[in-house]
Amino acid sequence: MPMQRANFPKSLEAGLNAVWMSNERNFPEEWPRIFERKKSNKAVEEQVLRAGLGAGQIKAEGTTIAEDMGGESWTQRYLNITVALMFSLTQEALEDNLYMDLGRQYMIDLQRAMKETKEIMAANVFNNAFSTSYPIGDGAALLSTSHPLWGGGTSSNKLATPADFSESALEDLLIQIRNCVDDRNLPTPINPKQLVVGNSNYFQAIRILRSMQRVGTTDNDINAIKSVGIFGNDPVVLRRLTDTDAWFVQTDASMGLQYFQRIALQKGGQEDFETGNWKQKSRERWSIGCTNWRALFGSEGA
Repeated sequence: MPMQRANFPKSLEAGLNAVWMSNERNFPEEWPRIFERKKSNKAVEEQVLRAGLGAGQIKAEGTTIAEDMGGESWTQRYLNITVALMFSLTQEALEDNLYMDLGRQYMIDLQRAMKETKEIMAANVFNNAFSTSYPIGDGAALLSTSHPLWGGGTSSNKLATPADFSESALEDLLIQIRNCVDDRNLPTPINPKQLVVGNSNYFQAIRILRSMQRVGTTDNDINAIKSVGIFGNDPVVLRRLTDTDAWFVQTDASMGLQYFQRIALQKGGQEDFETGNWKQKSRERWSIGCTNWRALFGSEGA
């Protein structure tokens, strides 16, 4: 149904001091700092994780060399969804508004709405990361203590005992990243890339990452995280995290957090011949998620 003059009664009257629109200011986009952008040319993208060979084995004199084999472990699927929205305004509402170009203002608001969907979906990768209702390709939650390994056994990318964000908890998680293994239970060289927190942990994260000495102690110990230079930037803040206690460390593991763009943002508008109403729409297709669980470690908080 088109927006009519009844939707903007005060905008038809002279004498208003000011008119404020909800799109007056926008936060910078957060998801591009976390997700790797990739192009997509089909409805569904699939990525396969392949297990390599195990460690070499000692060969006794005169015996046959041991043989090993690798294989595919599991597949992650990305379904490109369609996100679209439109609005319409009556010709009279456009003609009689005294304070702003309604069409232009709501076109700006339409683009803001499209960006908001992407921010929400990106944050939901983290919001659902601890839930088995949203498994990744190996059947476990994105953050789990029991990711199955192709060569047998399991591995973890979350603290075994959930902990609120603190210097010691962060150190524990960084140690866990250093101990990470591949699907043959061999050490895998991944490195912490950046810290991802919500609004409630932002200031504590700044203190920990910027302080030269340990935070909140009477000792004169150095801040090992700062001294080693593990993180080269301030934390990334996801304002749409629903669990205020949850926090994460993103690593440089390949095939991790990814955004596939199938169709870039399309915009279009036209006037309806019969009514004179103005219609404007936006549409795009994309998918977002994570393939390799080694790209993200974290804790849901105590």
